[in-house]
Amino acid sequence: MGRAKAGEIWVSIKARARSLVGICLCFGLGAVGVRAQLTADEGRVSVGDMPADPGSLATDISPALQRESIQAAMRKVADWEYARIAGTPSQDWTFATLYLGMLAASRTLNEPRYHDLVLQVAEHYDWKPGPRPAHADDQAIGQVYLSLYSEGRDPRRIAPLRAQFDALMKQSDDPAKPVWWWCDALFMAPPVWADLGEVTGDPGYFAYMDREWHITSDRLWDPKEKLFSRDASYLDKREKNGRKVFWSRGNGWVMGGLVGVLDHIPRNDPRRSFYVKRFQEMAVAVKASQGDDGLWRPGMLDARSYANPEVSGSAFFVYALTWGMRQHLLDERQYQPVVTRAWAGLLDHIYADGRLGDVQPVGEAPGAYSPGASYVFGVGAFLLAGSELDSWVSTKTSTRHSDSKLGHP
Repeated sequence: MGRAKAGEIWVSIKARARSLVGICLCFGLGAVGVRAQLTADEGRVSVGDMPADPGSLATDISPALQRESIQAAMRKVADWEYARIAGTPSQDWTFATLYLGMLAASRTLNEPRYHDLVLQVAEHYDWKPGPRPAHADDQAIGQVYLSLYSEGRDPRRIAPLRAQFDALMKQSDDPAKPVWWWCDALFMAPPVWADLGEVTGDPGYFAYMDREWHITSDRLWDPKEKLFSRDASYLDKREKNGRKVFWSRGNGWVMGGLVGVLDHIPRNDPRRSFYVKRFQEMAVAVKASQGDDGLWRPGMLDARSYANPEVSGSAFFVYALTWGMRQHLLDERQYQPVVTRAWAGLLDHIYADGRLGDVQPVGEAPGAYSPGASYVFGVGAFLLAGSELDSWVSTKTSTRHSDSKLGHP
């Protein structure tokens, strides 16, 4: 997007290919027994903004890796965003990321209103993906539907998704036009395909996901730097210091997408080892490029060229690295200090009202923005990171208590 002007940023739905379809001013939730009144503006939905004066930073949160501290920071940010987006449903990838974070926060904080807001959105769209069937951005909302499907396994919640994906699997690939041609797509689509494969038991979804993932990886993966170029147009682009351009949020998307795939691909699937190796290789590169403040700059290999850290990409790294430790794929001795510094760094960008700042606006490469910039996908990444961190701390606490009872030091 480039530099966005200060003040409220509104995205016109009618002017975008990702438009919302058929928004109604009120509707019923029928079988779930919940009534919702979404009063969405039919012309535009707020993705985020960049105020000139975001106010003072928060002083009532702590970076301590204790559950009460983690949850307090999560609630502060989630409540702020909830108040801003309630009543403005969207199928867009930006909101799909937020909704995933809201569902995670609902579980972690035992806060049903976050969950209910997302459920209202799903019902509003009749559980349909976005309007472009093959586009990864419009498949991202499928992660939300599948998460809600897991609650009661109501087939209605994934029926439109299955129908769309079944049709896509019958289409032939065009070697000149990869389906997932940009690295962000590896977060948007593959976890949906993997999750659908797990819940249905249909191996075709895994096969499609794996084939398309490799096509993208073969084009964009740098075997030396262990990072992904944003798309083919960035393969030869360089930073001011001469090193290659690797966008932190783009690589954060990939790390988050790898978590989504590994969460669902069977442990005995011979394809799984590829994704584990790629996850571990990226973790090494992410660790090496962490800044002194615990966060990552928009351009990962030329930190000096960027004044501000990039909070959305940094939050995805916290999410993925913490998940990796909890799943015993990453060594805690190496990565706990990385996560500890990064979480403290993220909290340094929360404002007194709960705004999460230094989130680069929608874009495709490292860019400039003001400290108060906040966008829904960044909040979603932060809530995913906090929820994963809370689970990891809980597991460690339980292990210590068990060891204490057994007399272990």
